[in-house]
Amino acid sequence: MRKIFFILFVSLFALTSCKKTNETKDTYVIDNYTKQEVDIDMRDGIKLHTTIYSPKDTSKEYPILMQRTPYSSRPYGKEMRTKIGPNVHLMKEGNIIVYQDVRGRWMSEGVYDNMRAYIPNKKENESDEVSDTYDTIDWLVKNVENNNGKVGTWGISYPGHYATVSTIDAHPALKAASPQACIGDFFFDDFHHNGAFLLSYFRAISLFGTYKDTPTDSAWYSFPEMKTQDQYQFFLDKGPLKNLNEFFQYDKLDVNATTSKEKIDDFFWKEIVEHPNYDSVWKSKGIIQHMDKVPSSVATMIVGGWFDAEDLYGPLETYKGIEKHGKDNYNTLVFGPWDHGKWASSGVKNYVGNYYFGDSISLNYQTQIETKFFNHFLKGEGDKNSGLPEAYVFDSGKLEWKSYDAWPPKNVVKEDWFLSENQKLTQDVTTSSKINFISDVKRPVPYSEDIKTVFTPRKYMTDDQRFAARRPDVLVFETDVLTEDYTLAGDILAKLKVATTGTAADWIVKVIDVHPADAEENNEGLQDHLKMSNYHLMVRSEVLRGRFRNSFEKPEPFVPNKKTDVNIKLQDVFHTFKKGHKLQIQVQSTWFPLIDLNPQTYVDNIYKADEKDFKTQTHTVFTDSKIEFSVLK
Repeated sequence: MRKIFFILFVSLFALTSCKKTNETKDTYVIDNYTKQEVDIDMRDGIKLHTTIYSPKDTSKEYPILMQRTPYSSRPYGKEMRTKIGPNVHLMKEGNIIVYQDVRGRWMSEGVYDNMRAYIPNKKENESDEVSDTYDTIDWLVKNVENNNGKVGTWGISYPGHYATVSTIDAHPALKAASPQACIGDFFFDDFHHNGAFLLSYFRAISLFGTYKDTPTDSAWYSFPEMKTQDQYQFFLDKGPLKNLNEFFQYDKLDVNATTSKEKIDDFFWKEIVEHPNYDSVWKSKGIIQHMDKVPSSVATMIVGGWFDAEDLYGPLETYKGIEKHGKDNYNTLVFGPWDHGKWASSGVKNYVGNYYFGDSISLNYQTQIETKFFNHFLKGEGDKNSGLPEAYVFDSGKLEWKSYDAWPPKNVVKEDWFLSENQKLTQDVTTSSKINFISDVKRPVPYSEDIKTVFTPRKYMTDDQRFAARRPDVLVFETDVLTEDYTLAGDILAKLKVATTGTAADWIVKVIDVHPADAEENNEGLQDHLKMSNYHLMVRSEVLRGRFRNSFEKPEPFVPNKKTDVNIKLQDVFHTFKKGHKLQIQVQSTWFPLIDLNPQTYVDNIYKADEKDFKTQTHTVFTDSKIEFSVLK
């Protein structure tokens, strides 16, 4: 289980450094670095466990590269990691590399708070992750020998969030930060998408919500066992979300004892259940709301993957937030054809699921972008003339990198495409007519055709969508075969006009690149039953829980059979639909079990809905619905 945990949440770099193999052990770190473990006092007296790797060559000074993580700074004791730092080049060039267990995790003291809220105006000895980072940097620059007084932070996923945190009210020594796949707001990242619960993340909840208050070098959490390889049927059989409560009650154990003291609820699951709307609890945990507090003295490079199922919203909104408020900031964006954290991989071939995007994409990023960024700001001139573009982005249709001086590019225009009858996606305005489909709560649309269980889903982001297109409860609209390339660069807004016989519904929109029938560029990563001929590549997709169509704070039911506006923002893409391809839109109302099943009858709290609340309904999409694309000219 612990191995699964690292695969999912720690960068592939950290994974490689920790797992045991039959290969000859890489001794570079042992040969060239010394290791020191310290417990650093925070302003409120809590001690945070910190591991410091320093070059053995003490003839010069080095910058400090730091990662703060909830996923363990291990190995603890004398054992050393086999790889350290953001990438192997920064490791071998020489840097002081620091890892820290954040408050309440692993060997650090205190009690963990998932996405701990930032306190803008702290009183004396009041702390948050911002102050913990500041206090840590302050100790490091004053106490670690041979440092040059400059600090950089990085991290992927949750550690990426802590890299973002480091930029808020930053310590003067912090000169460069690279938040990567960074969580921005927990109501829109990871466990929620626009108010819909990511049921597929069910097994990961205990990782964040199992209570402990004592330092430990061993896992204190356990993951729910599904005892099946068919997750679709598992969740369908379980029924309402409240039936999952049984998986989130634990024996509260003293980590140094063997007997149970009391029963305790998983505090993260309880938080999810008791706060179904975007209330003050979720708002306080968001970090993108504070991008106005990133000083111009900190250079930022935000990194993400176009096919990152976990954290797509976070990096895009973090970049845009700094751009909005930091006119004088050095702030850049890197987005490639990756799933979660794959840019840290040492692999040559770059696949996401079935789809092959090219060779050496991650390796080139590490050498030509990431290393160059940190070296410039921590060892070099540190000015804005870094030699790197403002936006370095990969066109996932043409399979090539492009550089722009803004994101989205300045030569982008908005174009509307209408969901017309006869499955056509057209730019011609048509009269409004109705297209109906039945949304059966006993037979929801699967998000994948694979029969398996996953810890968190990733592969579906590039899955072939033919299996969905051929269902009667998925509406399909597509263009004629394109006679010239058509490039989308930026966000997508689905402006649906819908109705339902019920009082509640979810709405899912998918943007799909339909490959030509004569396409033959099959690859070795393709599942055996698939061919690239007519492959339906999902380029972008998103859900909106219909109750939040007007406000995430104040949900409201649908009026049965009333035509209603539902606008869904889909995150940015950079994709060329090539000549000979078709652009397709799919609209559906279930996406199971990626998201939980909507009762389709309005209840105040879906997490507490009863079996009787779940009812099959007939939904309607009107043909004056449209999709607003950001088109590169």
